[in-house]
Amino acid sequence: MALNPKKNNNKSKKAIWYRLPSFLLINFVIATILMIFFCPSCFLSIEGLNDLFPEYLFSFFISMVLSYGGSRVEDLIDQRISWVDRPFQRLLLTVSLYMAYAFVASFLVIFLYAWIDGQFTADNIPWKNIAVYTKMPMTVALIFMAIFTTWSWLGEWRKSALEAEILRNEKLASQYQSLKDQLNPHFLFNSLNLLSNLVYEDADKSAEFIQKLSRIYRYVLEAQKEEVIELEREVDFATNYLELQKIRFEESLQFSVDIKVKTGMIPPLSLQLLLENAIKHNIISEEKPLFIHIFKKKDDLWISNTFQPRSSQNEPSTGVGLQNIKMRYQLLSDREIDVIQTEDEFLVKLPILELST
Repeated sequence: MALNPKKNNNKSKKAIWYRLPSFLLINFVIATILMIFFCPSCFLSIEGLNDLFPEYLFSFFISMVLSYGGSRVEDLIDQRISWVDRPFQRLLLTVSLYMAYAFVASFLVIFLYAWIDGQFTADNIPWKNIAVYTKMPMTVALIFMAIFTTWSWLGEWRKSALEAEILRNEKLASQYQSLKDQLNPHFLFNSLNLLSNLVYEDADKSAEFIQKLSRIYRYVLEAQKEEVIELEREVDFATNYLELQKIRFEESLQFSVDIKVKTGMIPPLSLQLLLENAIKHNIISEEKPLFIHIFKKKDDLWISNTFQPRSSQNEPSTGVGLQNIKMRYQLLSDREIDVIQTEDEFLVKLPILELST
């Protein structure tokens, strides 16, 4: 769509007129402060104010010239040099340009003021004296420069900090989403793998397995959309998941869930991944049943299973599991999971996170 130059010019003019009242007010305050500093007694009488008026008018005008020039210098340099990328060059250029502008502008204003006041004629111009009188405006210019420079630096620093935070959040969100995207196909792959083994063992059990799997998979689809999920929902899901596995393993798989207070949040499907790993990597038989215990201690959820590793792996690994949980906790909290392995037990402690508001 083509731009309308006339429309843009109108917007620019409106912006200028919108800022004009505040611009005049600021310079009015600056001129007042200068006059109070140089002649405080002048404000004590009408005669003093009358005598002060020409100097006040001069201060007000020079203040407007210097402040306007300072803002234009900042706008000009903002488009070319960043405070973040090249701070020294930016400071050097700002000081050089603005002080050069301040000297020329002050010289011209003093020249016109003295000439209109009749202090010299065209054939007798006191160039040296005019240059000396620029000392006071140049001092004011230094103050303006410090204000403009500080304001500009803080503004650009804040902008950079906000942009960095936005990029960081977007990166973390992308990383977390990538980790969550692994869960859905991972769960489906392993469930179908278990089902394929069960079909050859017992047709009735495989039918019951499919019915329970469809209900459980609905939770997987819902939970995958969340960053964290209520502990109660995750524990209920884990219980259903273990009941599903018990269809296949019967008395070879024993479990208990002992959690009275189910408050707090954890990353979704964390329990499922841990339980799945326990079932996949350990011997499960009538002679050596697998015991799984889920319970809560203080602010941690403990998942314990008997450690009886298989000598060989019959099922291919998807590479998703404990590492996935660790990385999701790193992106969500400063608390880390704790993994303890002994000769007879494999224990994982999952931190229970605060309820999100």
